[in-house]
Amino acid sequence: MSVIKEVPFPAPDSPELPMNIWIDDADSAIDVIDALALSPFATGVQPWSRLASLERVRPDATLTPASGRVVRTASVEDGSESRLICGDGWTLRVIRHRNRTATVSVTAVSEELASSVLKETTKDAEEPEPETDHVEMGFWWRGTHGGTRSDKPITAQQWAEISGNYPERARGALDALMAVKPSDVNGRLILLHGPPGTGKTTLLRSLAQQWRDWCQVDCVLDPERLFNDPGYLMEVAVGYDTDEDRRRWRLLVLEDCDELISSSAKAQTGQGLSRLLNLTDGLLGQGRDVLVAITTNEDLERLHPAVVRPGRCLAQVEVGALTRDEAVKWLGSAEGVGPSGATLAELYAIRQGRAVGPVAHDESTGLYL
Repeated sequence: MSVIKEVPFPAPDSPELPMNIWIDDADSAIDVIDALALSPFATGVQPWSRLASLERVRPDATLTPASGRVVRTASVEDGSESRLICGDGWTLRVIRHRNRTATVSVTAVSEELASSVLKETTKDAEEPEPETDHVEMGFWWRGTHGGTRSDKPITAQQWAEISGNYPERARGALDALMAVKPSDVNGRLILLHGPPGTGKTTLLRSLAQQWRDWCQVDCVLDPERLFNDPGYLMEVAVGYDTDEDRRRWRLLVLEDCDELISSSAKAQTGQGLSRLLNLTDGLLGQGRDVLVAITTNEDLERLHPAVVRPGRCLAQVEVGALTRDEAVKWLGSAEGVGPSGATLAELYAIRQGRAVGPVAHDESTGLYL
């Protein structure tokens, strides 16, 4: 059986349009609510429409304006519910799902009325977004046709959760680095140096988490090519903003760049070192809010003096092994801890029951922790 609702054809000078609705046995009550909600907009009686999708809707949120009158309700066994609510000059359709998401659509006789009804309906309806241990990081590499960038979610713990993994002598400087805001930036280079296995990469992931509100973090997978290819360098330096509404700072992460910043870097890499310095405080870095973070296994005295000169570094931190007392406290036992302490990688190995010998560093791969 079918039912046809016919709307009379409007006068030639009327803004309203005709609309027919066909309803048969295959349609549900929710389909009827959808048609009734769409009708005022389709005919032109209420030509303004606003829609919002909600997540984590509070169980006690009514999603109903104070002046609204519920005229239709349809529920489904899976927990979904659809409601049609009417008011003076507006129509509201609310669909709630079992997973606590909802879709709210409003039609009204004016743009202002549609916006105000939607605002009242959705005000304080969502619970705050829960804390997450993931953060978006960009990854750059040089492809056949130029620079390529890809976003990936990475696991990143809050600094307060992992600060005990680092020696006390470095913790003050790291606390200050994690707390940096855009107004605090004085120097564009972040230098983390120390033996392999001390947690430098973990620090950078935590930094991406701490700075996520104001800084976009990008890891360059081929830094040796970056500073030997001016075109690629310009692509990465200019970059792009993932947030269209506001421009953020960017942090370029270059891991294990010993050859680029060593005392003999100028002879080994040609213009690479000069271009790095130009990116941090030269003409190339002007007009773009870019920071550069470099990790290296070299000792400070073996780095090029131009890299570590005063004023160039926002932070320059030696990330070393934990002392014996710190390592014993971290591990909860003195078993396996030598008199000189242990690196973070060694402590995890001891905890997992693996024998620990001298930490070997493979120059081709690094040791990421």
